[in-house]
Amino acid sequence: MSYSQSEDVPSRPVKRTNSSSWMINIVRTVRFKHDALKDHGFWYLKSSEWSTQFPDSNGTNQSPINLVSKTAVYDPKFKEKLLSISYSSSRETDFLNNGQTVVIYPKSRNDTSVRQEQAVRSVITGGPLDDDEYELAEIRFHWGRCSRRGSEHTVNGKAFPMEVQFIHWNSTLYQNLEEATGKENGIAAICLFVQIGRENPAFKALIADSLDDILYKGRQKTTYAPFNPASLLPVSELLHDYWVYDGSLTHPPCSENVTWILLRYPLLLSQEQAMDFRRLNTYSQETKVTNAYEGKLVDNFRPIQPLNDRKIRASFQ
Repeated sequence: MSYSQSEDVPSRPVKRTNSSSWMINIVRTVRFKHDALKDHGFWYLKSSEWSTQFPDSNGTNQSPINLVSKTAVYDPKFKEKLLSISYSSSRETDFLNNGQTVVIYPKSRNDTSVRQEQAVRSVITGGPLDDDEYELAEIRFHWGRCSRRGSEHTVNGKAFPMEVQFIHWNSTLYQNLEEATGKENGIAAICLFVQIGRENPAFKALIADSLDDILYKGRQKTTYAPFNPASLLPVSELLHDYWVYDGSLTHPPCSENVTWILLRYPLLLSQEQAMDFRRLNTYSQETKVTNAYEGKLVDNFRPIQPLNDRKIRASFQ
């Protein structure tokens, strides 16, 4: 989805609790240009209608799915070349409320807005991806109105309160995310489930302040504080257990040829940290609403799709 920027808010210094320096953050409102979803309201309430505009959503390899763990087949190939997740710190990161979800865009070396010496690629390779490198493009969040639901994928019929998706494109075969979308071996997505537990200090430092600034649709915050996506992941020794299947994007255009890697071990957040997402809105700040409760950005997950004849592979026994 493309958008234009407007109503820039002057830079304002924000005191960082873990640093004696002052960071400049820019908060702005972005206005979305015309596209196929204009005036279609909240995507996920209308997911049954997606097929009228996005034919890929009628495909046989759609996501998300319900993963039945006992049917997963162990694939020893995943142990021959371990999945490598090499995320680097970005010095410029965008946080966007697009009215459907929160998207984080860590700036990479291909972004001309970032100085070359600051921009570093974050890539994954190995495991089910063989020798191809996949570059991180964006991070998406999905959550429910309550903690009994929220994840897009489910495991043995169980939903999690949230799901974090790291979307990558094959930078070995393609030039950018748009070119790779829908193509063979084009996209790889890492799914990280979220469970409610103790407070996550890394998440608090990286995300919480930014959510306060993007409460409304179209609000975007650019922060120049260091951000490493790896800080959202479990410790490295827990990253080698995962499930793999062939699927699709879970949002329009629902393009297939996506390699899904579902991590076995979840991210822990406190109930309060999960509630921070439930305070976000699907409408812009200037919009007058009669029922703010119904305008909350919650339950932004696509329903489970048929597995059909697809196989689920596992890196562990």
